Amino acid sequence: MSGKNKSEALATIPWEDKPKNYNGPVWRYSKNPIIKRDQLKNSNSIFNSAAVPYKDGFAGVFRCDNKARQMRIHAGFSKDGIRWDIDEKPIKFICDYDEIGSFVYAYDPRVTKIGDIYYVTWCNGYHGPTIGVGYTKDFKKFYQLENAFLPYNRNGVMFPKKINGYFAMLSRPSDTGHTAFGDIFYSESPDLTYWGKHRHVMGTINDGWQSTKIGAGPVPIETEHGWLLIYHGVLTSCNGYVYSMGAALLDLDQPWKVLKRTKNFILAPWEYYECVGDVPNVVFPCAALHDEKGRIAIYYGAADTVTALAFTTVDELIKSME
Repeated sequence: MSGKNKSEALATIPWEDKPKNYNGPVWRYSKNPIIKRDQLKNSNSIFNSAAVPYKDGFAGVFRCDNKARQMRIHAGFSKDGIRWDIDEKPIKFICDYDEIGSFVYAYDPRVTKIGDIYYVTWCNGYHGPTIGVGYTKDFKKFYQLENAFLPYNRNGVMFPKKINGYFAMLSRPSDTGHTAFGDIFYSESPDLTYWGKHRHVMGTINDGWQSTKIGAGPVPIETEHGWLLIYHGVLTSCNGYVYSMGAALLDLDQPWKVLKRTKNFILAPWEYYECVGDVPNVVFPCAALHDEKGRIAIYYGAADTVTALAFTTVDELIKSME
C-alpha cells in the first residue's frame, strides 16, 4: 500500500467502511456523537479531546467544561475507542513549582507517546492562554512541566518522535480573545523546557474555508510520503466563525516545509450535532488513531459540545491534496 505508515501503528482501531456513493475523503461514524455533553454528573460539554492506544485498549485526556462553565481536563479509558469511562474529577498535576501549577483553566488537550511516556499538551491559562506541558505513564498520575511558550498561544501539538535529536511541537501564536488570526509555527527543544528555532509552517489562504486562521489538530502521522497533519481551518461568515478540517503533508526532516495541503476541506460542519451546540458550526480534530492498513480514526469536537468520530485513510488524504 502506498500509504503504509512508518510510525507505530495498531492492529485494530475503531472503524466503519466508507459508505457507498460517498465522495468525500473523510466520512462520519454512523452512531455519532460517541460522547454526549452530559456523560459526567457535572459536565456541560465534553469535546476537543485526545485518545491514544494504551495497554489492551485506549486512554485519553478529555476537555470537560462543567456546569459552572469552567474548562477542565479529565482522564479516561476505553476498551474499544468508542465507549469511554471518563473520570468525574479533573486531572490534578503534580508540579514542583506552585506558580506554574496554579493555572486558571485547561482545554483542548493533545497526547503524544514518545518512548514509554505519554506527553500531554493543552491550552493553559497562565496570564492568558499558553501551551501547558505535562506527562504520565499510567493516566492516573500526571506531572506538569514548564509552560512551553509565553502567552499567547494555542494548539500545541508535539510530534511522536524527536526530529533531528530534538523534541518538536507545532503551535499557533494568538491573543487573549477569540483570535481572529493565526498561522502554524514549528518549534524545537532539547529538554522540554527551552523552546526555540521557531519556523513558520503555513498560514491562511485568503479566500475560503481557511481564510481567518488555522491550527494543528491531531499528532502528526509519519508516513513514507512525509508527516501527515490534519488541521482545522476557520472562515468568518455573516453568522460567525465556521471550523472545518484540512490535511497537509510536511517534510520528514524539516517539518516546517509543506509539501502539499488540501485546497478543499476534508470535513465541514454539516450534521445537526456539528451545527447546533454551545458554539455552532464547528468540527475540531484533536486526535487520530491509525492502523497497519493505513486506516485513520479521527476524534473531533462537534459544536464545542460533544465528541464525534470520523474515518479516512492515508491514501484518501494524500489523494485529497492532489
